[in-house]
Amino acid sequence: PEFPIVEVADVVIEAFACELPTSYVVAMAGRSTPPVWINLEYLSAEGWVEDCHQVPSPHPRHRLTKYFFFPGFTHRTGGLLKEPGLPATRSKFDRRASQAFWDEIGIPAQPEGELRVSLFCYANPVLPELLEACAAGPEKVRLLVCPGPAVDQVAAWAGQGLSPGQSLQKQSLTVTSLPFLPQAAYDHLLWACDVNFVRGEDSFVRAQWAQRPFIWQPYPQSEQTHMVKLDAFLERYLREFGKPDVVRNCWLAWNGVGNLSSAWREFAANRKFIEQYGRVWACQLDQATDLVNNLVLFVRAKMSDLRAI
Repeated sequence: PEFPIVEVADVVIEAFACELPTSYVVAMAGRSTPPVWINLEYLSAEGWVEDCHQVPSPHPRHRLTKYFFFPGFTHRTGGLLKEPGLPATRSKFDRRASQAFWDEIGIPAQPEGELRVSLFCYANPVLPELLEACAAGPEKVRLLVCPGPAVDQVAAWAGQGLSPGQSLQKQSLTVTSLPFLPQAAYDHLLWACDVNFVRGEDSFVRAQWAQRPFIWQPYPQSEQTHMVKLDAFLERYLREFGKPDVVRNCWLAWNGVGNLSSAWREFAANRKFIEQYGRVWACQLDQATDLVNNLVLFVRAKMSDLRAI
């Protein structure tokens, strides 16, 4: 169906390579003052992102200019999503708040010596290897599985169904299936766990603000393009970290390159050291300010330029 005729906005944001309807672009061109047109791109740590951030792209037929705006990890990008006050809220999440959160979602208190791990991932062929490693290890592990493909994979591995709120146990491993959580509660999950497996973009960013050890699974793409993004982030993230191979080996193994069992054991054994670095990393990210604020400042500047023409 045709896109309905609507009044063109002063600011138009085209996100994640989804093109605007042709009729809307024509309507944009028909305005006496063209709108500020933003192409909000995917998050990446690749070096070329800094060179393309805020670059203008004139339309081939109309009197319009689109500006590329890239989220990222440096001052030369748009920064990351972060609501005001997040670091302060995170700093107040102490042991008592953590226990209140576990009570709220019906999870027993964390006993001494137990490792708590959240799991949010795409379907992953090496997940059974992680489950076996946790089950066979000397340390007690409670794996909290977020809704999605991982629940089905865990159920297949255990040979039994796993509905929200239900737990199963095998040797040292206890697995609990979580219900869907609101955003604030998901943040609390990241803050309360010792290690977080995350995926895609949003949970990946929230895990960095959480300042806990995390392991990332990018969205799998054909021709292993996602591994380029993973390598680019690791190169930037681990630049000042004293034990880069501990993180790199585990991340690569979780994404299908290497032995996950041994890499996971080494990662878990070094989690306190990784957590200390996570605090430093989050402070560095915070200095680049946030994506929304940077986007607003850029749009205001462009609107001022257009009015001056």
